[in-house]
Amino acid sequence: MAVVQLDSICKRYGGVGPVAVDNVNITIADGEFMVLLGPSGCGKSTTLRMIAGLEDISSGTLSIDGRVVNDVPAKDRDIAMVFQSYALYPHMSVADNLAFGLKRRRVPTADIDRRVKEAAQILGLSQLLDRKPHALSGGQRQRVALGRAMVREPMVFLFDEPLSNLDAALRVNTRNELIRQHHRLASTMIYVTHDQVEAMTMGTRICVMNGGKVAQVGAPLDVYWQPADTFVARFLGSPPMNLFTLPVASNGAEIGGGPVLGPLSRWREATLAKLAGQEAILGVRAEDLHLSREAAGAAGGTIRGRVFAVEPLGAETLVAVETDGGVECTARLPRDVAARVDEVIDLHFAASATYLFDKASGKAIPADGETHRPHAPRGALQ
Repeated sequence: MAVVQLDSICKRYGGVGPVAVDNVNITIADGEFMVLLGPSGCGKSTTLRMIAGLEDISSGTLSIDGRVVNDVPAKDRDIAMVFQSYALYPHMSVADNLAFGLKRRRVPTADIDRRVKEAAQILGLSQLLDRKPHALSGGQRQRVALGRAMVREPMVFLFDEPLSNLDAALRVNTRNELIRQHHRLASTMIYVTHDQVEAMTMGTRICVMNGGKVAQVGAPLDVYWQPADTFVARFLGSPPMNLFTLPVASNGAEIGGGPVLGPLSRWREATLAKLAGQEAILGVRAEDLHLSREAAGAAGGTIRGRVFAVEPLGAETLVAVETDGGVECTARLPRDVAARVDEVIDLHFAASATYLFDKASGKAIPADGETHRPHAPRGALQ
């Protein structure tokens, strides 16, 4: 197993033009499951490919297990990579696919047999070793691709959106399988995805990337409940966090007016005094909105809007409203809610459910008062 350290890593293609990866600094602990999360083009796959040795590093230092590997070929980095496509040899059996890389490295036959059998047993492939890939389900193929990496017994596993080609149900099953294997192997794993659900459920920590830069790194629930800026707040959450650009009252006690009004009791007077009379961004998550004021508390805030969409999902109902100012807002409400399209409703939220962001930079303005949604820290291996 190994610690992977990225120190001021940059990638610029052709030596000119915009930076694809800009000054990334991350230390991935031994046995950690780190998820690189972000939209297409944010630099997450490029970062993974630099760790794998498939992309040159323009500047900075990459270390694996304390060894600088900037100029070390991919084959000598002791890593194994699982790609989005399974990349299995269609004419080979499962056993031959698992063993192929080891044979190329001239590993002794007895050792190959042992590793293949162990990996097959762990992944539930023992009864499938004689099958060809065309006779396997998508989940079984993905397990073969994982097994091919496991038999290498590498220091680091790299995953580049390995579940993107699977249907919804199979994606859930395979995701759980990867979590189970991480617990069994206790290996260092780095996983790239644009899917926030995968990030939240699989990662020991999440590294959210935007525009080639690291926006925030932290435990999944820490990043969710304490976003560093409006990008993280909107990207991590489904529905995304509701954001409103509103004036702060001259006394600093509240923000907004008219269809949206919220208390700022979580912030100290000294913090709010700098914002008084200016505009800031108020954030409220969909699950923190309620139809009754009692559920939110007497000192909470209110959003008034006209319903334009109702999405019953069985366990819950998403209700989307538009305020008089044309700002859209989504609430996650109980499944039996009776909201109707074109109905004007009030959505209430507690003072403790509010977030505040700087209008110019989008950065979060830390609250000095009540902590939002305290929770137990997530363990290193869950």
